[in-house]
Amino acid sequence: MCGIVGYVGKKPVVDILLDGLEQLEYRGYDSSGIAIKTATSIDVYKAEGKLANLRDVLRPNADKITQSTMGIGHIRWATHGAPTVLNAHPHTCNCGNLVVVHNGIIENYKELRSELEAEGCTFRSQTDTETVSHLVASIYAEVKDLTKAVQIATKKIEGAYALCIMHNNEPEKLVVTKRNAPLLIGVGEGEFFVASDVPAIIKHTKKAIYLTDNQVATLTPNSLKIENEKEEEIEPKVEVLPWEPVALSKMGYKHFMLKEIHEQPDVIRNILVGKLHTSNSPIVLNEVKLNKETLKNLNRIQVIACGTSLHAAMIGKYIIENFCEIPVDVEASSEYIYRKTVTDEHTLVIGVSQSGETADTLTAIKQSKARGSHILIITNRPDSAMAREADSLVPVSAGIEVSVAATKSYIAQLTSFYLLALYMAEIKGTMAQSDLTNLKAEMLLLPQKIEQILAHKEEIQTCARKYANTRDFIYIARGINYPTALEGALKLKEISYINATGYPAGELKHGPIAMLDETMPVLSVLMKGSVYEKILSNSEEAKARNARMIALTNSTDAKLDDLFDFIIRVPEVTELLSPIVAMIPLQLIAYYIAEFLGKDVDQPRNLAKSVTVE
Repeated sequence: MCGIVGYVGKKPVVDILLDGLEQLEYRGYDSSGIAIKTATSIDVYKAEGKLANLRDVLRPNADKITQSTMGIGHIRWATHGAPTVLNAHPHTCNCGNLVVVHNGIIENYKELRSELEAEGCTFRSQTDTETVSHLVASIYAEVKDLTKAVQIATKKIEGAYALCIMHNNEPEKLVVTKRNAPLLIGVGEGEFFVASDVPAIIKHTKKAIYLTDNQVATLTPNSLKIENEKEEEIEPKVEVLPWEPVALSKMGYKHFMLKEIHEQPDVIRNILVGKLHTSNSPIVLNEVKLNKETLKNLNRIQVIACGTSLHAAMIGKYIIENFCEIPVDVEASSEYIYRKTVTDEHTLVIGVSQSGETADTLTAIKQSKARGSHILIITNRPDSAMAREADSLVPVSAGIEVSVAATKSYIAQLTSFYLLALYMAEIKGTMAQSDLTNLKAEMLLLPQKIEQILAHKEEIQTCARKYANTRDFIYIARGINYPTALEGALKLKEISYINATGYPAGELKHGPIAMLDETMPVLSVLMKGSVYEKILSNSEEAKARNARMIALTNSTDAKLDDLFDFIIRVPEVTELLSPIVAMIPLQLIAYYIAEFLGKDVDQPRNLAKSVTVE
């Protein structure tokens, strides 16, 4: 989950590395470091905590490193070893001539470490990465060629990695490689960039090469050589990056999270353009390769995801079963990959991931693909590893999401699930034309309804301030909005650290009701529809235990005024589409509570946005 950057060219490297690391802070911010090639040595600088601490370390050394034109950098999300300076990257070998930065996990590092210690290597850190620096350095001592040393070393390494390595004896050369971890090379004029993700290089170039697993690339200012696992040189495929640098600006908002919440109406519009023209026109999904025969032969659908994407998948299950009459299972990727895979050619497997690089989900879809299943990927990154595994693709088109807490990507995933379910229903003929038309018409109005909520945030701010000092929080819902309760609770605990939990409202009396008293807020997602009266009854049960009751509703029912201490109302919407409208106030409640508490909204502790390790 760490972020790595590298540069070799003619420009001063320090600012390039620091700017790249700043754009990758969403991947982790436990510690950071850079290694700079000077005329005679490689100098390493590290710091605990946020990137600002590294800038402080570098400031007294500015004169010494200003003219350097090659270096590598790292921002860390700790896996092996505490987030200390000693464990921060880059890591070096005993002689100090070789340095490495790494994203991933070396699974056999203990065995390698024992072998290297027996050869006389002295380890200073608790990380798995330091093993790589000693291993490559020991091989380099024999072969005297950095590329060759990396190729030999990676054949001994088990696990996931993206590596960027340089050696003092080979000036103006970076060697990079990857396996089951993201890595790209930015192509400039007389320069090359290396990064874990696009935001790190988008200010400098719009041309990139995505390495595939086990390729090794050797970079100098004026040359690029990529070799495959058999050490055969291959022709690089240069792609044009889809984003503009302006996407990385807060555009006047206090936090990226608030900006991204406000972008959601336009995100939905961008998704619908080209896919849903009018309420009477069919859904167009050009990259979905499912036809009537394929759908007829499906026995079931499996949806695999993690975190926020898992909540989107749970709503996807509800609407696909409702619209298409196909049984759907939803499972956390981290659980799926450690049991027997029982998919086959009659199973559609849908992987959902904002980044398209989530390690557990990527592993899961590879397992299912090996058994003959059709793989459909819903992702914000059509350039990702997961998208490259797909038979069918639904790009969610949310743009760059900087805040660690997912907001606009979640709404984009939901919108994409609705389009996919409608698309399959049209092919299968499982929905009446009048129902299809009405639902499409409502979907086209969703951006306006979200804008209405965003234009009247004052009552949400008031609610957030009233409940900001609570230690615990319960969210309840039923039916299609049960995942909405889960996601609302997740947003609150992610950025405010309040112990928030979502429950199916009917399960409250089967245990959780014991927690209710006058200190416990209970937020009921109370949208009009098939389960409205049931949730109302469950809310009455909570009220009878003196809980502090909040309603999120599109109802004007007068009974609510006596039952609830606070009511947040949203525009009228059909029950089937209510998860999209209901989620906006829950995102804002989480945001304002965290802001009132003075939390780091965009970079909450212990989290990383893209989870590229299992």
